Amino acid sequence: MKKKLALITMAAVVALSVTACGGGGSDKGADKGGDAKSESTATNKDKPLIWYNRQPSNSSTGELDKAALTYNDNTYYVGFDAAQGGEAQGQMVVDYIKEHAAKIDRNGDGTIGYVLAIGDIGHNDSIARTRGTREALGTGVDKDGNINSDPIGTNTDGKQTGVKDGSIEVDGKTYVVRELASQEMKNNSGATWDAATAGNAIGTWSSSFGDQIDIIVSNNDGMGMSMFNAWSKDNKVPTFGYDANSDAVAAIAEGYGGTISQHADVQAYLTLRLIRNALDGVDINTGISTEDEEGNVLSEDLYIYNEEQRSYYAMNVPVTSENYKDFTDSTKILDAVSNQLDDKTSPKKSVWLDIYNASDNFLSSTYQPLLQSYDDLLNLEVEYIGGDGQTESNITNRLGNPSQYDAFAINMVKTDNAASYTSILDQ
Repeated sequence: MKKKLALITMAAVVALSVTACGGGGSDKGADKGGDAKSESTATNKDKPLIWYNRQPSNSSTGELDKAALTYNDNTYYVGFDAAQGGEAQGQMVVDYIKEHAAKIDRNGDGTIGYVLAIGDIGHNDSIARTRGTREALGTGVDKDGNINSDPIGTNTDGKQTGVKDGSIEVDGKTYVVRELASQEMKNNSGATWDAATAGNAIGTWSSSFGDQIDIIVSNNDGMGMSMFNAWSKDNKVPTFGYDANSDAVAAIAEGYGGTISQHADVQAYLTLRLIRNALDGVDINTGISTEDEEGNVLSEDLYIYNEEQRSYYAMNVPVTSENYKDFTDSTKILDAVSNQLDDKTSPKKSVWLDIYNASDNFLSSTYQPLLQSYDDLLNLEVEYIGGDGQTESNITNRLGNPSQYDAFAINMVKTDNAASYTSILDQ
C-alpha cells in the first residue's frame, strides 16, 4: 500500500455525501425512459461539475482556486497525487543511476549529465515533476520556500543559479550530477507539453554537448518518446517519462528507462463515477470507498481524498524493466469496477466532457479510451469535445447550450481559467 499524505484520511471519504443536483435531473431521466438527449430541467449552475487533469489554480503560485473547486455542492476535482508522483519519478531515476552508474557515464568524466523536458511552467503537475527530479538528484535550489521549477536554459559549466550540482555515491565512487539543460516544451502557437518541440530540443542539445548527456528526464511520455525516437534510443541514453502510455511502456524493452503510471484507469473511473453518484442522489462514495449494488468498489490504496481541496487523487506507480509487462495495456479498465449499473436505478444521462488538446498523447490515447469504456458501464452518454491546446474559446464556443446536458467534466487549457466555463453555467 502506498503511503498516504499525513493530513488526509480515508474517513473523510466515507463521511462525505451529497444530494442529487436540482432533484429534477434523475426524475426526468426515469420519466423519459433514460433519454439522455432531452433537455435537463435542473439549473446549470447546480449540475454536477468535475474538473479533471488540470486542477483549478493560480499558474504562477500554485494556489488552488477554491471558488472553482466549491462551485456547487456537486463539484470535485479528479487527478493524481502530483507531489507523490514527482517524488516517485525522481527516485526511479536515482535508482537507475545507482544500478548503472559506470555504464551511464558515457564519456567517463565522473559527471552524470541530464537534460530535462518541462511540460508547462504554469501547470502544478509539471511543477511537481520538475521539483521531484531535482530534489531526488540533489540539483534543486530554493526559490520562495520551494525547489525552483523554472527552466534554466543551458548549464554545461554548472554555473547556472537556478540549479546546483548534486552528487551520487556508487560503489565508493562519487559522481557529480548536473542538469545540463532544461526547457519548457511550448510550440510557436503556444501549445505546451509539445512532443515535436521536445524532439527538436534533443536535436539541438545533442549537437551542442552530445556525449555529456547521460540521462533524459521528461515531464511526460509524449515528450519523452519524441526525444527517445529522435536520438536517445540510437545512442542508448536512458529516457524517463511519465504517464505509462502504451508506446512508452513497450519501449522499455528497447531501452526507455522507465515511466510512472498515474493510474489513469482510476482517474477516468472517478471522473465519471462522481457524476453518476451525484445524479443518482446517492452517497458520493458509492462504488468508490463503499460497494455499490453491483459490487463495484476501489481499493483504498489506489487513491486518496482531500476534503479541504474537494479533490480525489489517484496514486502513482513506477513502471520499469522489472514490472513493465504488467502495464502494457494502458486502456484496460479495473476489474474491480467493471460491473454494469442497472439502468433502472441509474438511468441514462447526458454529460459534456472536453479534453484540452485533442493531440495530447496521454489524454487521447489513454484517458479517453478509458472514459469511453466506463461511460457505457455507468449509463452515461458522453459528448467528447477535443480542444486545440491553445485557447479556452476553442472549447467553450462548443458549449452553446448547457441546458441539454445533465453534468459536465472539464479539462482546462490553463489552470487559471475556470471562470471561462463557470460563467457559461451561471447564465
